Amino acid sequence: MTTDPLKEEIEAFFKTLQDKICNALEVTDGKGVFHEDLWEHHSGGGGRTRLVQNGHIIEKGGVNFSAVSGPASEDMKKQLKIENDADFFASGVSIVQHPVSPMVPIIHMNVRYFELSDGTYWFGGGIDLTPHYVYESQAKWFHEQLKAVCDQHDISFYPEYKTWADEYFYIPHRSETRGIGGIFFDHLNETSLKKSKREIFEFVKAVGEAFAPIYTHLMRLNVEKPFSENEKKWQLLRRGRYVEFNLVWDRGTKFGLATGGRTESILMSLPAEANWAYNHQVLKGSAEEKTLTLLKKGIDWVNS
Repeated sequence: MTTDPLKEEIEAFFKTLQDKICNALEVTDGKGVFHEDLWEHHSGGGGRTRLVQNGHIIEKGGVNFSAVSGPASEDMKKQLKIENDADFFASGVSIVQHPVSPMVPIIHMNVRYFELSDGTYWFGGGIDLTPHYVYESQAKWFHEQLKAVCDQHDISFYPEYKTWADEYFYIPHRSETRGIGGIFFDHLNETSLKKSKREIFEFVKAVGEAFAPIYTHLMRLNVEKPFSENEKKWQLLRRGRYVEFNLVWDRGTKFGLATGGRTESILMSLPAEANWAYNHQVLKGSAEEKTLTLLKKGIDWVNS
């Protein structure tokens, strides 16, 4: 299999990124410790699934690294819409953190690289935030951090990838966004961006490195806020929405399951507990009602 020599550097960066993020989350949580599960892929390569449970701040969280390779299966070729036989290589880091407190937001990040033996390649990824209760000042700060990362590489990135996230992290059957969005991008390469592979990789690296300082700040900011039983019940309902999106709409989940990915690692994104209440209605004027009004596409958080 002919591959770009940058592949090894990309894989090494993702491994190191996993280590750094796990360390930062452990230090900030103060109690939770990541436990590692090493696994091998049936066609080649494997990964390191790291899970933290029952921490002080994080109830269940995963930081996964994988680097897998081999012949593209028929299912993969169908998903990728390719006809000819080819070998593939895929590597990345995927993160979801579900906190104990409903005052601390859920966060997701994914940075990934994919290549085929015919020379085709692309990068993808993004970061998005799913607060159980939307604090507008925190939403603004979160988007400002992402814009700053994007602007260092191309001022067109943030508005484009913010809109992409709004569209992607949308739950059509609920007519609401999963959270307050963030940035999302996929299939980035020299053709789609008119940038070099190195330049695109540097942007992906910057996105990955932004995760720990952003989320640890939000952890510290919200962990001591008191909450009631009613707010905990709301958290479980919002987790239910998260599950609905991941199992019904998320392309990554569908692709992973359809192409023989490791089920336990793919479903790491699901919370330990969630709830569904029939025809649940929020009270007029409540914090829950306000949050629902902010779960929509097109909010200009940076200039709000």
